[in-house]
Amino acid sequence: MSFIYTLSVLGIYLYLTALSYSFPLNLDTDGAAYLDNILESDRKFSNLPPIISVPKQSQRTIPEGEIPQYVIDYAPLVHLYSEEKYLPYDIKEFVTNLHAEFYNGTRIPGFEDSLKITDLEKLQKFNDTPDKLVYLTSNTDVDKDPEFITGKKNIPRIIDGKIANAPAVLIVMDKGNGWVDSYWFYFYSFNLGPFVMGCGPYGNHVGDWEHSLVRFHNGKPIITWMSAHGGGGGYMYTALEKFENDDKRPIIFSARGTHANYASVGQHSHDLPYSILSDFTDRGPLWDPSQNYLAYTYDAEISQITFANGSVPFRESEYGYWLKFRGAWGDKKLDPSDPRQHWSPWEYKYIDGPTGPITKHLTRVSPCQRAKWWNFWNGCNLRRYPNMGEGVDREGANCGHLLNFAGNGVFRYILETLTWGGWGCWFSDLILG
Repeated sequence: MSFIYTLSVLGIYLYLTALSYSFPLNLDTDGAAYLDNILESDRKFSNLPPIISVPKQSQRTIPEGEIPQYVIDYAPLVHLYSEEKYLPYDIKEFVTNLHAEFYNGTRIPGFEDSLKITDLEKLQKFNDTPDKLVYLTSNTDVDKDPEFITGKKNIPRIIDGKIANAPAVLIVMDKGNGWVDSYWFYFYSFNLGPFVMGCGPYGNHVGDWEHSLVRFHNGKPIITWMSAHGGGGGYMYTALEKFENDDKRPIIFSARGTHANYASVGQHSHDLPYSILSDFTDRGPLWDPSQNYLAYTYDAEISQITFANGSVPFRESEYGYWLKFRGAWGDKKLDPSDPRQHWSPWEYKYIDGPTGPITKHLTRVSPCQRAKWWNFWNGCNLRRYPNMGEGVDREGANCGHLLNFAGNGVFRYILETLTWGGWGCWFSDLILG
């Protein structure tokens, strides 16, 4: 009997999966988007023109150097963690605390001491290959948390969410046929890695670039995406929580230390099973990046970066073409013999700094930056409902959370039976988002 039941449940989910493949990502008569399939979300809309990675001039809708007002109107807001120790920072000030090194640890002549932001364009010529990068390396011991690492003064103002000394970075790309991608980049001087089973942190690195994407068609937001640990989460714009004072603006939650971005409050497990690795988000200070930002447009066809006046007119020219730098924005992974370095089965304490915005696959057609190692089908699931966090801080419930409320009585038995011991919830979430 149990075997027949298992086959029946499996058949239902396979049927739902088949159905999910049969409907393209589309817009209904009210303009609301719905999905085609979850394993590999379609890159097209059946009644809209295709998104183009590198469109020709005749296919574009905005001129270089122009930021449409709707990009600012729908800019995400970010809840920093309430006890966040490593806050946003100004990249111009950040690099003055660094020097440049080759991948082998040799200081680069002419850049041995404090850098200027305009030096980064010059340093790009030293980036040989992806495995032989230039490393922007700290002049002081970051293990002692100097001020440029913590950014402790950069707390958003309560009145408007502005961080006066830490501009965000906005890059707008025309994807042809009325499609426009707005990438909001958030820079933090340090990434505090996660703790694993009470030990850690592991995976610390100097420099931390996170970002979100809002994808528009003819000025209407359709899709949002937010980065987390080299991957991230994709959502239909309508699925995300909006700011109570301006319902155009989606809310993102930045995790403690790692600054990974999520759509809800609570504990978020990632990469390893059984919540071995987890991030934590809450409703800490609310940051409004649109109050202070640098703005650019990017033409990938000719690799052209164009200054586009951000919140402070002509400030981009003072920063120069730093975006061209494809090296590492932080120290190289510490040698195992360094007393500050510690080994664990999952990661060292200190790892390489990240590369910058221009390396984040800005020409992508799928909203997702890249697929994780386990995502062998290279899917990009766009959710229609926020993936609710777990733990005591969570503010909502997904299907699987019902089992936590059910106790040990008949109701729990019924739920476990209907959801195939909870696995049905996982499949439904995967298929239906």
